[in-house]
Amino acid sequence: MDMPIVDLFFRWFHLIFALVWVGHNYASFIQHPGFRPFNPQTSEQARNADMEQRMQREHGTFRYASIVVWCTGMGMLWYRGWLEGALSLSGSLAPIGVGAWIGTLMMLNLWLIMWPHQKKVLGFVAASDEERVRCSRITFLASRTNTILSVPLLFFMAAGSHGINLWL
Repeated sequence: MDMPIVDLFFRWFHLIFALVWVGHNYASFIQHPGFRPFNPQTSEQARNADMEQRMQREHGTFRYASIVVWCTGMGMLWYRGWLEGALSLSGSLAPIGVGAWIGTLMMLNLWLIMWPHQKKVLGFVAASDEERVRCSRITFLASRTNTILSVPLLFFMAAGSHGINLWL
């Protein structure tokens, strides 16, 4: 199957949504897309509802970007016929495979560890103050883990086609 448009689709969506996902760790452009001055006439209830809506939009975009990144990454490997070799860490596909496994761990960390605890911290799920404090620590550590893992992830994604094969 030689369809360059498929490859282009996978590459660009992978890149764009990776920037959204990783960029979330460094900036909050989704949460605050534009400056809104504080309006003292706005009720507390209206401000809280607005903040909850923004937080749900930001965290939803962040989480679903991870799924798009993972699916397009796997799609690129599949399209090239590299998926099995990469996931089994075979030969010259081992570096990109390590990157794929790190990305998989990062996505699972986000969905299975960070998000369930973050819902309690943000008040989307009822929790006691003690539980919210405990969950905030777990969320903090899980988020830092993903941020740290993004460095070797980027290295191994690029290494497969940019030189690491010289030493394999």
